[in-house]
Amino acid sequence: MCAATTPGAAGTAFVTGGAGFLGINLIRHLLARDYAITSFDIAPFTYPERPSIREVTADIRDYPAIEQAMREATVVVHCAAALPSYSTNDIMSTEVQGTRNVLRAALANRVPRVVHISSTAIYGANVANTPEDAPVEIMGPYAEAKVLAEKACAEARQQGLSVPILRPKTFVGPERLGIWAMLYDWAASGSGFPLIGRGENRYQLLDVEDLCDVIHTAMIAPNNEVNDVFNIGASVFGTMRDDFQAVLDRAGHGRKVRPLPIRPMIATLKLLEALKVSPVYAWVYETAAADSYVSIAKAESALGFRPRYSNIQALVRNYDWYVEHLPEIQQRTGVSHRAAWKQGLVGLGKHLF
Repeated sequence: MCAATTPGAAGTAFVTGGAGFLGINLIRHLLARDYAITSFDIAPFTYPERPSIREVTADIRDYPAIEQAMREATVVVHCAAALPSYSTNDIMSTEVQGTRNVLRAALANRVPRVVHISSTAIYGANVANTPEDAPVEIMGPYAEAKVLAEKACAEARQQGLSVPILRPKTFVGPERLGIWAMLYDWAASGSGFPLIGRGENRYQLLDVEDLCDVIHTAMIAPNNEVNDVFNIGASVFGTMRDDFQAVLDRAGHGRKVRPLPIRPMIATLKLLEALKVSPVYAWVYETAAADSYVSIAKAESALGFRPRYSNIQALVRNYDWYVEHLPEIQQRTGVSHRAAWKQGLVGLGKHLF
């Protein structure tokens, strides 16, 4: 644990998952706005900003650790999460018990607001201009855990805690690797890229900087405006084919996306996942050919949310960062969003397309 920093003029933000992809982008965003920062994460904080923050390396499932670490906070942003590829036990304990611990610690420390980062995964596979009051569709433990975590947030509201809930679409930007690194690697290497289906489905993404902007709004806006649930996503997005092709065009090798039949592709990826020779998990391949976009009208109206980046701009910005930081990226390991996952047998496709 690093020593506490001097309180910032804007307050002290307690960020769970601070060493992750969203966490570091949010911390940089808040440091530029004169916040003192506490990063709480099970992973060490290895960024150049480390001397400027207070670091607590601990498990979010450890209530005494989080209660003690939160004592100087004036606002909490709960970003910590387990990926859909994790075990069911890790997903449930991290998402559900971890969220309960955050809320309980905030109440114990009289922190007035916790901004909770949820997910549009709770809407299921086929999502088309979906509003916040749409029925949930549980597809696997990740979505179930997100729903249960939101219920815990609603219960905390009844105890007087302000809990804005943000449901972002898949977000990309600097430091984002994970499964996206496969697209960037293939593009940079001069390969085309396969799509599950024709790629004519509309798949909304989100730039992490736009997400950080709206998180900050949720941190500071009046309670009667933000103590609610909001979808967050890009306002400008096209088809998956066009978005992925933009990355290949940026790479400059003249390669194209390759549409492939849905059922054979899903069957192949399901087999490779079962054999543990592919990083592509069910949520990805089962939703990749479906429309997936939500209504952000509520966030636009209540929060003044105005996304600056389209899907293509966000992806190309992330690709440029990837190319610039490739030597550093090649040294990272793990299964977080900040590491390029091992491609396994799927990586052989780079030589076929």
